[in-house]
This record gives sequence, C-alpha cells and structure tokens, in this order.
Amino acid sequence: MKKNVNFGEQKSLLFEEQSNTQTGETLLLGNLVLQRPMVFFDLETTGLDQDIDRIVQFAFLKVFPDKHHEEWTELVNPGIPIPREASSVHNITDEMVRDKPGFSHYAPKIKAYLDSCDLSGFNIARFDVPFLQSEMTRHGQPLDLNNMKIVDAQTIFHKKEPRTLSAAYRFYCDGEHEDAHDAMSDVRVTLEVLSAQLYKYPDLPKNVDKLGSFSTTLDDRWVTSDRKFYWRHSEAVISFGKHKGKTIQWIVENDIDYLKWMENGVFADDTKEMVREALQGRFPQKQEDFEEEDD
Repeated sequence: MKKNVNFGEQKSLLFEEQSNTQTGETLLLGNLVLQRPMVFFDLETTGLDQDIDRIVQFAFLKVFPDKHHEEWTELVNPGIPIPREASSVHNITDEMVRDKPGFSHYAPKIKAYLDSCDLSGFNIARFDVPFLQSEMTRHGQPLDLNNMKIVDAQTIFHKKEPRTLSAAYRFYCDGEHEDAHDAMSDVRVTLEVLSAQLYKYPDLPKNVDKLGSFSTTLDDRWVTSDRKFYWRHSEAVISFGKHKGKTIQWIVENDIDYLKWMENGVFADDTKEMVREALQGRFPQKQEDFEEEDD
C-alpha cells in the first residue's frame, strides 16, 4: 500500500517493505543499506556550460533509510533566455518560467534539503553535480561534496554491461564471437550486428546519411565532434578558453588571431574546417531537423 502526502510542490510516498519472490518484484533499492537519506536528482538547463548556462528545472527524490521517499521538483526562472536548442531537449520555454522564482530563491532550501544526504542519479558525476555546485556557489550556498557519497547509475551500467563487439554480438545475434580481435572476424560480426539492429529497431533511419548522423551525434547541441563549440540560438559558441561563451563570429570580429591559432592547432577536423570557414566570413547555422520521409 502506498501513502501519498502532498505538501506544496513536494509529496511523500511510503512503500511497504514486502518482497515477492513469486512475481520477482524488485523492492525500492533492493537490499542496499542506507545509513542516511539518498537523494536522486536531475537538472534541466539552458545549455551545457556550467559557467554561463543556468538551471531551469530541478527534481529531487529523497529516499530515507526506512525506504519511504518524498519528491520535490520546481521550474526556475534562469534570468536569461532559454535557447531553442535546449527547449527542444527538455520542452521548457521562456513563457513557462517567466513568473517562476530565480535560483536564488531555492539555493538555501536546496542546501538544507541535501544536508547530511548522499546523491544519486544518471550521469550526475560528469554533469548534474558540477552544474548544481556551480549554481549553488554562485548564490553563496556551496555544497560540501566531500561529505557526500555520489552513486552514479550510468557508471554502474557501463561497468556491468560491457560495450564491446562481443557483447553486442551476444545481445543482438545471440551468438559468441569466438575470434575476437581477428580483423576479418570482427568486420563479419559487425555486419551481422548492424543487420540485427536494423531489424530490431524499425524506426532507425532508412538511408545512410541519416543513419550516420544518428549513430555519431548523440547530442546535437554540440556543433563539432570534439565539443569545442556548441549551439546557442543557432549560433556556434566556443566552450573553452579565454573566449568561452562567445560566438565564433564575435571571435572573428574581436580576436581573429585566436582562430588562426585554432586553425593550426590540435583539434578535430570538423572544428578546424569550421574555423577556416569562419575566417572567410562564413559562419555555421544550425539546420532544422525534418521528419524522415518514407521510402
């Protein structure tokens, strides 16, 4: 039996701790022993740069040692426009947050809420934790991460489920790759894996151009493969260095020597090509995605 208790934007849920070996039902966090609350959380933001971008939504789910839990989620006015590229990911628009409080309103409450807790989530170690810490520090409420354990479900997933050709062959083709790392054997198995994927996922693109884009671009907010530039309002913005947060056009107009250094530096080919184009006055613009036409 679940008990729902609403209080403002938070709700509390109490789970009965009953195991059901017949149905194979999984208990909340299984047999994990909690010495103190664990807070699962996720952020939605205006972009990928923790120094420039801002939080537009946070969600916290606090699991207590007795395994009951409560949830708290809010929309946040970031104080800056939300780029179309970000809205296309999380569906949060400027209009939705126009009348919401800014993060300064929530920072002290978040600090108190996370006090004496551990943190968990998916890919939080690389993104959500440093982004949240940046916002909290910006508003004078830094988190003491040294006293928090961080449990990242993505890391566990990647460690427990190998991302190898042999694992893919086992998963998609129900076979064992006996001659792993023999070149011809590897390419034959890869052919079988891709064929099985196309059969298993009928919604995959039906032409090579779109399938190539799908399989190489996991996050289309980045302009280049080495993530040196990202899209903001359909303009390419640099993600590192002294001009971090500036558009490539601004750099051309204000520090062209910096781009000439990049042109000859150790960067991905597509980044260097974009820089060369920018030096000629041709700046990238993000193309709109269109629905795939039936063949």
